[in-house]
This record gives sequence, C-alpha cells and structure tokens, in this order.
Amino acid sequence: MTSVGSIVGGWVSGWMIGRGMPVQKARHRTMFIFACLVVPVVFAASTTSMWFAVAIIGVAAASHQGWSANLFTTVSDMFPKKAVGSVVGLGGLAGSIGSVIFSASAGWVVQLTGHYNILFWISGSAYLVAIGLIKLLTKNMKPITDL
Repeated sequence: MTSVGSIVGGWVSGWMIGRGMPVQKARHRTMFIFACLVVPVVFAASTTSMWFAVAIIGVAAASHQGWSANLFTTVSDMFPKKAVGSVVGLGGLAGSIGSVIFSASAGWVVQLTGHYNILFWISGSAYLVAIGLIKLLTKNMKPITDL
C-alpha cells in the first residue's frame, strides 16, 4: 500500500501541474488530500475488527507516502540543486528527533491512559496541522536562487 501511495502521490500533483495548476498550489492541494486520507486512522484503536484496523492503517501509511513524495519535491521546488540534499537532511534530522520524542512518549501515554486512542488522534491530525503550517510558511513561495 505504501508503494502505491508514493507513486500516486507523485502522479496526482503531476497531473494537476500538467493541467496548468501552479506548482505550489498543486503540491499543497495534493498534500491536503493525503492529510485528509490519514484522518480515519483515529478509529484504528477503537474498532473490534482487526482487518478494518489493518485497512485504515494501510491507507494512512499509503497517504503518508503520497504526502512525503510531495513534501520532498517541495524542497526541490524551493531550493537550488546544490542545497536540496542539505535541506532534506535537516528535515530528516528534525523528523528523527520528533520520532524519538514521540516513541518515548508513546509508552508513557499508553501506560498512563491504558489505551492507544490519544496516539491515534495525534497521528490522525498531525498531517492537517502540518499542511496548515506549510501553507502559512510558504504563502508567497518563490524559488531561492542564491546561496
């Protein structure tokens, strides 16, 4: 499912761009679509059907990959070729630090609450918060040409 999500994520934004939509708008719109497709993961912890949980977690994982395909490409849209690796590397560092914090906190949250609901609510809403921040921070996105 994640392989399909990654391919479809690149295809959707490319299709929008090919139809004349500005690059920034196409990437943001595609990321918003995939952010919305992650939201149902909040039901994974409360369902009694293992296969329903597997399906919605699979869709969320595929959506994450569609999101990532556009997020990484947004960097190449904004920065010169010689800086893309460094910018993506810094983003990877920030993501890794966030993963360590989230993973360490997850055990504590489950121990404190006795369930996974809060973790799934965070996971289901994080992409919507992120696209909101991305839109806010790249409102007038113009490629950087000098470094």
